[in-house]
Amino acid sequence: MAEPLLSIQELCTDFLGGRGQARAVDGVSLDVLPGETLALVGESGCGKTVLALSVLRLIPDPPGRVTSGKALFRGRDLLVLSESEMRGLRGSALSMVFQEPMTSLNPVFRVGEQIAETLRLHKGLDRKAAWSAAVDMLDRVGIPAPAERAASFPHEMSGGMRQRVMIAMALACDPDLLLADEPTTALDVTIQAQILDLLVQVRERRAGGATLLITHDLGVVARAADRVAVMYAGQILEQAQVGRLFKNPLHPYAQGLLASLPRPGSRGRLTPIPGTVPSIFDLPRGCRFHPRCPKRFQPCDSEAPPLFSPEAGHDVRCWLYR
Repeated sequence: MAEPLLSIQELCTDFLGGRGQARAVDGVSLDVLPGETLALVGESGCGKTVLALSVLRLIPDPPGRVTSGKALFRGRDLLVLSESEMRGLRGSALSMVFQEPMTSLNPVFRVGEQIAETLRLHKGLDRKAAWSAAVDMLDRVGIPAPAERAASFPHEMSGGMRQRVMIAMALACDPDLLLADEPTTALDVTIQAQILDLLVQVRERRAGGATLLITHDLGVVARAADRVAVMYAGQILEQAQVGRLFKNPLHPYAQGLLASLPRPGSRGRLTPIPGTVPSIFDLPRGCRFHPRCPKRFQPCDSEAPPLFSPEAGHDVRCWLYR
């Protein structure tokens, strides 16, 4: 097996709030291999975005802080690099599509200028060449009349267009590792398919490049990912090849996620997972999913399960498989 492009090892991220200190990411270990797309799925509030921001050292301190673990990118621990070294990597070798384009784009600069700035900073292009490349990127992500739209301000664009601007900015320098946080959430189905195809093309064009795709849409996972990791309340509960997990999910939470998908002939009836993701300030003892789990038994409510590997390449955090 190839050496991981990104190896996250026992990463923990804590936040300090009015109710004390809480752990949003708890001992997460993940490998992203060269040439692959690893999907990170789970309900809102489970820690997916915090994990990505921790890797890029973008957690605001205070109130948050990475307290332990490693994030090895091509063998270098990102968590111990200087801020100037991280600035050199962000936007070039490492890039992120943020979930909220309206707050991520600068409202007082035209979108073409914001993409061009990335190209001037990391590729050394002059202003004319950077502007031309920015217009080309807008065209590649499916924005109509890209030369005109490059001169627009973020507030003059729809939510879907702003999302595509964010994707164009992230892909402008052909990063080795792309962290895409819900990159298709604000897009209609046609543009969603176009963006997913673009992400696949960009990954194939980068020799050894990889993508960490954060999403709650299992349809996007099925279309674009090679492997999938299921996250819940700050922990990884299951990890496997996409086809294997979709065919045979082992953890009751993963089974619930797949069972809640609409299916032909269901006549609109869905099977939701009861309850909600617990607050990081009030996590249950034992298995964090046990209050919502239909298969709970002793010791689910008192002992936290480790990761088991009942099959080669298929890991699950559940006492059913000890």
